[in-house]
Amino acid sequence: MNFYCYILECADGTFYTGWTTDPKRRVAQHNRGAGAKYTGARRPVKLIYLEAQPGRAAAMKRELAIKKMSRAQKRLLIVNQKKGTNSDL
Repeated sequence: MNFYCYILECADGTFYTGWTTDPKRRVAQHNRGAGAKYTGARRPVKLIYLEAQPGRAAAMKRELAIKKMSRAQKRLLIVNQKKGTNSDL
């Protein structure tokens, strides 16, 4: 099973971070309002960052680490991935 940590950009410009085994399904859940409370009121959301993880524990740990980052640090992750530094998306 594959595990991923992800960042969504919400309609209001804020970021939401989570983890999943199926990014496409999870984004659809968020956009239906069946994801997190936070994203339910900020739809639609767009997947802007995806990072593969070796297991569930690693994905949960990475999610927490990203949540502790500043907005500027999260933007840097996103920009670096778009430049090809991390190409999971």
